[in-house]
Amino acid sequence: MTGTGRGPGRAGRVRTAARLSRPDHVLLILVVYAVGCAAGARGAPAGGAALPTAGVVLTGVAVAVVAVGVHAVNEFADTETDARTTRTRFSGGSGALAASGLPRAFALRVALVAAAVAGSLTLLGLVVGWITGTVAMLLALGLVGGWAYSVGPWPFSRHGWGEVVNALLGGLLLPITGAVAVGAPPAWAALTFVPFALLTFVNLLETQWADREADRSASKHTLASRLSPSALRRAGGVAAVLAYGLSLVVHPWSVAVAGLLAAPLSAYGVRRLGQGPPGPSVVAMVLFLLLQGAAWSLR
Repeated sequence: MTGTGRGPGRAGRVRTAARLSRPDHVLLILVVYAVGCAAGARGAPAGGAALPTAGVVLTGVAVAVVAVGVHAVNEFADTETDARTTRTRFSGGSGALAASGLPRAFALRVALVAAAVAGSLTLLGLVVGWITGTVAMLLALGLVGGWAYSVGPWPFSRHGWGEVVNALLGGLLLPITGAVAVGAPPAWAALTFVPFALLTFVNLLETQWADREADRSASKHTLASRLSPSALRRAGGVAAVLAYGLSLVVHPWSVAVAGLLAAPLSAYGVRRLGQGPPGPSVVAMVLFLLLQGAAWSLR
């Protein structure tokens, strides 16, 4: 249904906006935020300034809206490469713009609206005292960093730094935000989630590999498009070993042992880097997160 004959009607545009925001990814992002909250509440040393419950919830909503905007601007920036690749469950974009026939500028409009809403929620939280300046800064850094990944004068995703920056934003900054929201010291939170950030990096090597040919043709220079399969496996192997090794050092034994249950799947995923569609390293990252999240919650 087009409604006007010039493209999708209002309902169609809403469906397209929802699809390009990647709801399943937003849900995972909220899970990462929640694990950060669990770790901060159960394992952090005392002394931090915890937000009220309303502030923790408002921060989570702002995190979700930031994610919507970041996903939308990524769809805007990657329209060309997404059109040239074969989509998989974990790569190739949402396919929402191509399916709807809407111009790529629609994704940018969605991203701008989401950024405005996220900024308004953060400002509201500051004004009513539900959000601290530190949490507001973390939210702002996530928004600016997420946009800089895809667009701007030097987008990280097109210059070989995309996987690293994405891992820092989603694997480190995001759970840090959750931990700090419940009162954890930022330095403690950062050290606690370095292992997850490393596994996020391995996951990104796997998902970016599927789009390597399309990325090259669109002059998007990712690590996966630059490295050989053997170099990709070496990089992923080093990151995975560091992740599980560091977890044994910085986490309580119950949390570290829980995370180790995902190690065989990580080993299999690293072995497959550069040899097949994404899957094992993605699942290993999520499993590590869920297992450690459960362990933090049960402490």
